[in-house]
Amino acid sequence: MLIDTDTQGQSAYMLGVKPVGGLAELLTKELSLDEALFKARENLWILAGGKSLAGVKRLINRKDFGGELTLSESLSEIDADYDYVVVDTSPGWDPLTVNVLFYVRELLLPVSLEVMSLQALGSFFKSVASIKKYRSELKIKYIVPNFMDLRVRKKSETILEKLEALYKDTVCAPIRYNNVLSQAPMYGKTIFEYAPGAKGALDYKELVRKITGQQDLFQ
Repeated sequence: MLIDTDTQGQSAYMLGVKPVGGLAELLTKELSLDEALFKARENLWILAGGKSLAGVKRLINRKDFGGELTLSESLSEIDADYDYVVVDTSPGWDPLTVNVLFYVRELLLPVSLEVMSLQALGSFFKSVASIKKYRSELKIKYIVPNFMDLRVRKKSETILEKLEALYKDTVCAPIRYNNVLSQAPMYGKTIFEYAPGAKGALDYKELVRKITGQQDLFQ
């Protein structure tokens, strides 16, 4: 299951689907879980994001206590129903991001190979450390360097080396930049549906194999 906690709601758009509701309606109890979930593909269900999540953030802020557990309480009944629950967050730090960190157990952090990304990553680590005081089981499991641009190899490799020096075994193999992958959302397709043979898609396949431990995927 894919959960989109971003007000832009891009996950549904990229998959080419238009759910009638999603995460916001679930959290506000306008829809039941079965009504809010949308089957986007075979074996892929989505709780869509969208503009209405802005109101959910205000709702969380108004709670006297326990606001950080709003997401966990709403999703607790479905944990055992899915092999994987993937939560997509916005890049910022807001009440929904905090809710996600009180719900998930492992974090995967995509990092573009740019100097400013290193600074942002360091700030995020500090923020996560403040959450770990209350959730010691929360773990930053994967750091995924992306936009590895072979046209400016030296710059990309220099930043990658710094990442590896700072975060060691947490850093995964980099994802190579492909312009063709950015076209997939225009057609409502995943990168594996649109350009499965592209270099970047092949890199993402290896990442999925690494995370799942299943080497026979995509065959």
